[in-house]
Amino acid sequence: MRADTTASTDDLRSLEAGLDNLQTTTDTGAGRFRTFWSSVLPPVIFVVLLIAAWQLYIVIADPRPDKAPSPADVLGALTYAWDTGRLQEAVLTSLERGILGFVIAIIIGTPIGLLLAEVRPIRRAVGPIISGLQVLPSVAWVPAAIIWFGLTDATAYFVILMGAIPSIVNGLISGVDQVPPQLRRVGTVLGASKWQLATSVILPAAFPGYFAGLKQGWAFSWRSLMAAEIITSGGTIGFGLGTMLQQTRDLADLAGVLATIVVILGIGILIELAFFGPIERRMLRGRGLLLSGGAR
Repeated sequence: MRADTTASTDDLRSLEAGLDNLQTTTDTGAGRFRTFWSSVLPPVIFVVLLIAAWQLYIVIADPRPDKAPSPADVLGALTYAWDTGRLQEAVLTSLERGILGFVIAIIIGTPIGLLLAEVRPIRRAVGPIISGLQVLPSVAWVPAAIIWFGLTDATAYFVILMGAIPSIVNGLISGVDQVPPQLRRVGTVLGASKWQLATSVILPAAFPGYFAGLKQGWAFSWRSLMAAEIITSGGTIGFGLGTMLQQTRDLADLAGVLATIVVILGIGILIELAFFGPIERRMLRGRGLLLSGGAR
């Protein structure tokens, strides 16, 4: 009996990987190098051109520094924030909240997504509410969260969860809907239990849609966190990038405002390039959807 169970599990693993391996291409070191430069170099060139155009405007138009600071002014604001330690504190606080909140959202959203995808009556009842929550601006939850949790980190985490979970759930549902029925039937024939079918067959096959939901969930997490930090201040909420942005606005320090925006944007881009981008390329390459060398 145990031998039959082991054989069935091995067959399920083979089923999970088999279709992907049909079109998998060999990834060489040179290919990874070209992929890196094709991903990093274009945005770097664009940023350099953007800064050059910005500086050219400052030289030609000579606007008031309080209305249109130069790139040097923004760099000076960043340097000052770094020297005072405010920048490091804000980045670490916001990153800790954002990443932890996103992980919690994955832990909560994944089983909910699988449940809604597999149990049609529950999906018909709850699905429209999840979709409605996804389009609801996360900042709308901030006043209620402040009343419920006060000026604490719980307010920020609640807003993050309400922004990320609907996207993760809907992404997983969309991915499961695209799983070929043949995979389910083959898994059933091989003797998979409902748990094995969900975790060893359906979830891996639904990963592209699920991953798209994760990317969108992270974007909503980061945006929700910034909104919560901008609106809330005081108490034990701590000092994050949103708080830093609000304080520079209160001081009418446009260079500081732009410097904080650059940091917030830069963190988003860095996480995309360092985390989501490589996972997505590996997923597409494994499914034969990415040409050798990383071209898309």
